[in-house]
Amino acid sequence: MQDNDNHPVTIITGRVWEQKGADALGVHVLLVAPDDDTAVRSALEALAREGYVEAELDRIGDMDGVPDDEPHLTAYEGALAGEISIVTFEEPF
Repeated sequence: MQDNDNHPVTIITGRVWEQKGADALGVHVLLVAPDDDTAVRSALEALAREGYVEAELDRIGDMDGVPDDEPHLTAYEGALAGEISIVTFEEPF
């Protein structure tokens, strides 16, 4: 378990591909990390472990509070517990 007292939950948004040439999925990665570089590296490693062949990350920031809705509420709680939580969704282009 990580020391979450000093670090807020970070959210990284972007797109991922399950196969080259396939349609992209939107992605939100929630985790706790000591800095942005570590957060991005950890997110990319977690996405690769989950089988995504490509990822394009757009934004990174700290969560302002606890999300109201699922699946982000569970992902937030997982991040506080030291997990790297991945939420994917169909993204209209």
